[in-house]
Amino acid sequence: MPELRPRPVADSEKITINLGVVDLGQIDLLVQEGFYSNRTDLIRTAIRNQLASHGDVLRHTVARRTLVVGLQDYGRAELEAARDVGERLRIQALGLVRIADDVTPELALEAIESIAVLGVLQASPKVKAALAGRLL
Repeated sequence: MPELRPRPVADSEKITINLGVVDLGQIDLLVQEGFYSNRTDLIRTAIRNQLASHGDVLRHTVARRTLVVGLQDYGRAELEAARDVGERLRIQALGLVRIADDVTPELALEAIESIAVLGVLQASPKVKAALAGRLL
């Protein structure tokens, strides 16, 4: 019987890091001693601590660059409305930007002037290919 794994959380992204053997051994030791439940727990905690220590810089940068923080969804109706009034979107986000599956590459090109995502851009492969020259 195959092992059932929990589905990934929609607001998370898997990354791969390379660590030296000594660092990895120290992480394993902290896990064995009960400081963390597993390697991932330690790594997430370390990342959150670093982000918290740079919180002021992050907040000022987000404000200066007028980034939208969190999730931004763009569907066909929204992009058609922008296109129909002659508006071209400049999307700047920190987090997740989703372009709906009903958006065609042609509509994306007509409605989106540029797109800068610090995080994850989810769109069909054809829409991503069409916007490749507009990704900042």
